[in-house]
Amino acid sequence: MIDEDTRYEAVRSRDARFDGEFFFAVETTGIYCRPSCPALTPKRQNVRYYTTAAAAQGSGFRACRRCRPDAVPGSAEWNVRADVVGRAMRLIGDGVVDREGVGGLAGRLGYSARQVQRQLTAEVGAGPVALARAQRAHTARVLLQTTPLRVTEIAFAAGFASVRQFNDTMREVYARTPTQLRADAPGRRRAVEACAGIPLRLAHRGAYQAGPVFDLLAREGIPGVEEVTGDGAGSRIFRRTLRLPHGTGVVSVDEAGHEQPGARAEHRGGWLDARIHLTDLRDLTTAVGRLRRLFDLDADPYAIDERLGADPRLAPLVAARPGLRSPGAVDPDEVALRLVAGTAGAARLVERYGKRLDAPCGTLDRLFPAPDALADEPGTLGALARALADGTLRLDAGADRDDAETALRALPGMDARTAALIRMRALGDPDVTVPGDDSAAWRPWRSYAHQHLHAEGQL
Repeated sequence: MIDEDTRYEAVRSRDARFDGEFFFAVETTGIYCRPSCPALTPKRQNVRYYTTAAAAQGSGFRACRRCRPDAVPGSAEWNVRADVVGRAMRLIGDGVVDREGVGGLAGRLGYSARQVQRQLTAEVGAGPVALARAQRAHTARVLLQTTPLRVTEIAFAAGFASVRQFNDTMREVYARTPTQLRADAPGRRRAVEACAGIPLRLAHRGAYQAGPVFDLLAREGIPGVEEVTGDGAGSRIFRRTLRLPHGTGVVSVDEAGHEQPGARAEHRGGWLDARIHLTDLRDLTTAVGRLRRLFDLDADPYAIDERLGADPRLAPLVAARPGLRSPGAVDPDEVALRLVAGTAGAARLVERYGKRLDAPCGTLDRLFPAPDALADEPGTLGALARALADGTLRLDAGADRDDAETALRALPGMDARTAALIRMRALGDPDVTVPGDDSAAWRPWRSYAHQHLHAEGQL
């Protein structure tokens, strides 16, 4: 837990390391901000602190128009925590409340809706409906300011039940009407080309080592589903297809990142430029969340590097690659199947079973096959596909990681190393022990230690 003295010092020094870890609100202005907001530092007695933007909104505060606190990285705590609150936050980030309601969220967690409401309110200051509402408002703002869509279309694409609910929420959160928010966008919006997509900034805290992530994506790339193009390190673009709840998508991410302007070097953060083209705009929140998990953008590199850098074996590796990430997955079922099949085997599966896109984007014309399409495959691959298809094994954002690993290890032919890598990649667990690569001194960041050793060629 971060004490109040530390929080106020972070606000006073405009420390971007804490962006997304907490929010502060100023009682005299009715505004809430991210810690690095460049505005005049408020008096300490006028400041209140919140774990989430939704909690600040629920207390009647409006989002700062200068620092845009809704655009910060997510808290790293939700990726670390394996309890019901951490699992719930990951599921809400994946859009489950919008698609299935609070009852669907509770069912996935194995708790009653009342229990989930009580635990979330106690821990983060807001229930699942309020948290989902804050996400919808952010999605709507992005669509208003980056697309020429009509306001009515945006309201329903962002997940609002009615235009009136949409208008009321936007005024409450931003103190602006949708039309005013659109007018605030720099420049004029042009019609979006077929494969251009919605432009986004994917924020991260601290240093970000994009090179090793893009190296991995290039090694694992499957023709038709993914591609990494560009002249060399630092100038590459990653593109891939997505299967989403309401349709399909194609995303692209630029390796050349940007640093947050005006931030002190030791507090630097920044973003990756991305574009997302969707057949159904209701999938925007889900697509962004999954892309953030793939690139591990919500990690806390300060805490990770401090811990691993204290180990003599890892210290020089951390110094060489500060901010190294542990990549996740846009589709956990897919990455599990690919780890079992191998890159060449996965390419054959796509060639044989991959569903073709109705509107291909360049060389990207297929989706990786769903588990039920692979249920008749022999051996461990088929057993894994059947377990995923019938729900015996769950790898979604809210899955219990220990239960998932137990189910994985029970599959015929599943070895300990592959099960560990699936837990690391598909479930985004930051503290996975890979056989032959372990030290208690690396807890709770053993997945990141693995990435450092792999990048150095020691694995």
